[in-house]
Amino acid sequence: MTTELVFLLDVDNTLLDGDRIVTDLRRHLEREFGIASAARYWAIFDALSSELGYVDYLGALQRYRHEVELAGVDKQRLLLMSCFLIDYPFAERLYPRALDVIRHLSRFGTTVILTDGDVVFQPRKLQRSGLWTTVGGRVLIYVHKEQMLETVQRLYPVRHYVMVDDKLRILTAMKTVWRERLTAIFPRQGHYAFDAAIVAANPAADVTIEHIGELADCDISHLLEMPIDTASAAGSTTSAAECR
Repeated sequence: MTTELVFLLDVDNTLLDGDRIVTDLRRHLEREFGIASAARYWAIFDALSSELGYVDYLGALQRYRHEVELAGVDKQRLLLMSCFLIDYPFAERLYPRALDVIRHLSRFGTTVILTDGDVVFQPRKLQRSGLWTTVGGRVLIYVHKEQMLETVQRLYPVRHYVMVDDKLRILTAMKTVWRERLTAIFPRQGHYAFDAAIVAANPAADVTIEHIGELADCDISHLLEMPIDTASAAGSTTSAAECR
């Protein structure tokens, strides 16, 4: 069924504090395996992320496992590390009012999680955080979501889309394809949002906010009426306060 508006919501560092999760895992690794071994895991993690295009904690752990076993490290402790990831309290790492934002946006259109990730850990993260239930199971997980817009459009046909993402690179790629059909909202959260090189290399989003919770009080209904193509073409930006 075609609706008037679909909200596409990223997860890591948009609804969920991904940087905090990384910090917790880093401390856990250093405590259990030592600084040197932990540094090796993160080297594998970074290399795998570059190879895949998304972060894969469990995939990096599989590669790390091979090296650790060769080094004679206790396998049982390594298994406990996987438990740390699977049983992590993701609900405690939601940004303030993240679930309120989803419920609020649902008043104006359909809310859909659109994220990159693996097929095991990312769904687990969404389920344990409560995000999966809050969007009614409307979850799309891809390797490169910005390359799957035709599929998104087929699954959720709509006159206009709103994408909320902490990565300007993703917003720019999607805007290039959907142009005036997309309103790009950029929450300045997480390390990507403050990377000077990334910010300089991409145009400003249509709407820039400091915290995702700001959208919980934002009146989005005007997006159905305003000439968005004019505002977007001018490269102007709007604050969340102007949505009220």
